[in-house]
Amino acid sequence: MTDLAKMTWPEAQAAFGPRTVAILPIGSTEPHGPHLPLDTDITIASSMGTGVAALLQQAGVTALVLPPIPFGLTEYTRGFAGRISLQPGTLWALVEDVIVALELQGIEHVLLVNGHLEPAHVDVLRGVLLDHAQRGHRKAHAVLVDVTRRKNAVRLGDEFQSGDCHAGRYETSLVLAADPGAVREGQRAGLPAVSIDLITKMKQGVKTFQDAGAEHAYCGDPAAATAAEGRDLVGRLASVAFDTAREAWPHLFARSDAVS
Repeated sequence: MTDLAKMTWPEAQAAFGPRTVAILPIGSTEPHGPHLPLDTDITIASSMGTGVAALLQQAGVTALVLPPIPFGLTEYTRGFAGRISLQPGTLWALVEDVIVALELQGIEHVLLVNGHLEPAHVDVLRGVLLDHAQRGHRKAHAVLVDVTRRKNAVRLGDEFQSGDCHAGRYETSLVLAADPGAVREGQRAGLPAVSIDLITKMKQGVKTFQDAGAEHAYCGDPAAATAAEGRDLVGRLASVAFDTAREAWPHLFARSDAVS
């Protein structure tokens, strides 16, 4: 069992230790077009967490998946109903508190798998981990699986790399694979592709999807999404997370490498 929330406390006590990797999925509650649920980013992060846990277990590394954090910084969806956004300091304190709580129970390796890619949100996660690492008395080493880094983004397909992927083919495929009943197929099938050149507009200072031209809270091509592509993307995300863990903590894999 890798799902911490479903364990009893004696089971958790047995699983916690300095060689265990605790996986913390982080998402958001925000609009994702007229066809995807507000918990889309949570679904993506949770799928990535479950996938990387399986890969770690196969490599002989004990892994635990924590309950996901369901809120983040969601300023870009301002103006659409259903958005719940945290203040940067709130998100910072929440993530830091989870890491410290794990650390106090003997966990020394924490892997953050994040499904919400708003730049300010990602910046907070990076900042928390940098600050935590700079406190020399800390025992836990926390690492972010940052899919926005170029070396990771190139593994996730052309729409993802374009930036026009909010509730588009990329995210819709992932939800079709992980939670197909949550996709409003009647709406999705008739949605036209929307190209807004989001990355360029972000660099120009545009602060919301509405101002960027995504008037229905999506961009990309959701009608082209498939569950098959989603399953492939879940595997790719899990592989990116696995490679991140292996690069950060090679000592955890020494035994499996010696056997292979």
